[in-house]
Amino acid sequence: MKLVVVTAGLTQPSATRLLADRLTEAVTRRVTEEADVHVVELRELAVDIANNFVTGFPNARLRAEIEAVAEADGLIAVTPIFSGSYSGLFKSFFDVIDNTALAGRPVLLAATGGTPRHSLALEHALRPLFAYLRAIVVPTAVYAAAEDWGGGGDAFTDGLGERIARAAEELAGLLRGREPGPKAEEELVPFEERLAALRPAP
Repeated sequence: MKLVVVTAGLTQPSATRLLADRLTEAVTRRVTEEADVHVVELRELAVDIANNFVTGFPNARLRAEIEAVAEADGLIAVTPIFSGSYSGLFKSFFDVIDNTALAGRPVLLAATGGTPRHSLALEHALRPLFAYLRAIVVPTAVYAAAEDWGGGGDAFTDGLGERIARAAEELAGLLRGREPGPKAEEELVPFEERLAALRPAP
C-alpha cells in the first residue's frame, strides 16, 4: 500500500510537517497491511515547480514526485494557511499535476495556521480544489491552530488528537476498501410506499 504525504510547510522545523507526521502515524496504525510512506516536501521543490510553469515541463526530480502522487493508493495533503487560503506553493504543485491523476483517490486534508479563525479554509478552499480533481475526500478535515498543540480542546470542540484519530480512521477505512465508519444496512423500500406513508390517514 502506497501512502503519499504532501506537506507545504516553509520552515524547518514546521508545524505543517509535524501535523503531517502525526496524521501519517495515525493512518499507518489503522491499516491492515504495511504502508509504504513517501513524503513530498514542497519547500524543496519550489524552484522546480516555478520552472515547470515557465518551461511547461517538469524536471526529473519534480516528475518523480508527480508520479509518486499519481501512483499512490491514498494521499495526505497538508498546507499552512496564508491570507485565508492554502499556500501558493501548495496550489502550484497541484496545478502542475494532471487534473485526472487523483480521480477516485482517497485524500485526507489538513492545514495549520496561527489562529482558529482560518479553519474554514479547509472547507471553502481545499475541499473544492480536491473535488475539482475528483478525489474522494474523507469527511473530517484537520486544522491545527497554534493553540491546539498540547491542548485538549474545550467543552464545545474536540481536541487535536481526537480530530486526527477520526480523520485517520476515515482514510484508513477507505484504504482498507470500505466506506469510513460503520454503515448499517438499510432495507430498500419502493418510492411509492415511502410516498404513501407520508399521506395522512383517511
